[in-house]
Amino acid sequence: MKFSEVVGQETLKDKLVQTVHEGRISHAQVFLGSEGTGALPMALAYAQFLNCLAPTENDSCGSCSSCVKYSKLIHPDLHLSFPFIKPENEKSENAIAAHFLKEFRETFLEDPYINYDSWIQAMGGGNKQGNINKAECLEIISKLGLHTFEAKYKVLIMWLPEYLQQIGNILLKIIEEPPAGTVFLLVAERPELLLSTLLSRTQLVKVPRLSVDSITTYLVNNCDLSQKEAHSIALLSEGNLRSARALVQHEVSLNESLFINFMRAAYRADGNAILAWLDKSSEMSREQQKNFLQYGLHLIRECFLMQYGSAKLVRLRDAELEFVTKFSPFILKQHMQDYNRILNDAIYYVERNANGRLVFHNLANEIERLLTLSRKTFASTPAT
Repeated sequence: MKFSEVVGQETLKDKLVQTVHEGRISHAQVFLGSEGTGALPMALAYAQFLNCLAPTENDSCGSCSSCVKYSKLIHPDLHLSFPFIKPENEKSENAIAAHFLKEFRETFLEDPYINYDSWIQAMGGGNKQGNINKAECLEIISKLGLHTFEAKYKVLIMWLPEYLQQIGNILLKIIEEPPAGTVFLLVAERPELLLSTLLSRTQLVKVPRLSVDSITTYLVNNCDLSQKEAHSIALLSEGNLRSARALVQHEVSLNESLFINFMRAAYRADGNAILAWLDKSSEMSREQQKNFLQYGLHLIRECFLMQYGSAKLVRLRDAELEFVTKFSPFILKQHMQDYNRILNDAIYYVERNANGRLVFHNLANEIERLLTLSRKTFASTPAT
């Protein structure tokens, strides 16, 4: 993976290249970026640049023997670790990431912007929870104790170290006192779930959300969209390339219809319509449910902006603009924090495999409660 193959993030690429040129290569780094920002591709591009045999000023060459092996994730001095689900016929204490390396390579090479859900599904894990266990930590220590085979640096890339839990403390000594020429690159999404003992021993590399321009350019070049269509979707994606691609696959119109109809049913306290909506939303995949909830956050925020006459409303499509124009008065300013909390809580629970029907049932109750308060507020307001 070359830096040029990573979408956007030009400022960060320049900083990483500069650290290599200046010899300021920290032996333990955390690439911290939310889903869809490209933290994992960035870490791999950085590792490839470190070991490239003929690097250019700003990137790896892509054609030397080291780069070719890195591009296929088969370099002998590149070690990969990630959460996994143990096979049914194997004891959990014996499972290690290397048992699933073939599947991981295939999944990543098909889509470098993979997320935890897509990886677990690729493993056939369903609703099972992946983790990084003690055996994997001991395997890492064993591998890194070996000399390099052919590269300048041994690189360990651990994707989603949040799934280490307390067992990750086994790695503290080797992170503090690594063998010569060893580089640890931890690629994380949620800092609050990382071991504080690991964070305190690493250098933080923040991977920001992608810019609207970066996602727009990607969509124009890869998804056969006009500049205007791509820009509209890029605004909705909120810096997440995975969300942008999902929205391209016609989920924008699906979410638009589903959310607008739900809000109208909740305002009317129409139980039958809400139950019908609940059936549809419960049948969606977890990824679709997350996209739906994020879309709902977007429309609620636009309702809030409408009340202030924000110029940002040019991003809205026809049906959205009609809904926001008519519905925004009922999204009371004093309830904005409640709407954000309710929708973000729902996203949180969906991401953690909570029962979808229960999550959306609670969401419906909470939204209906807020809209009932809105109706009462309008009913009690004297006409002028």
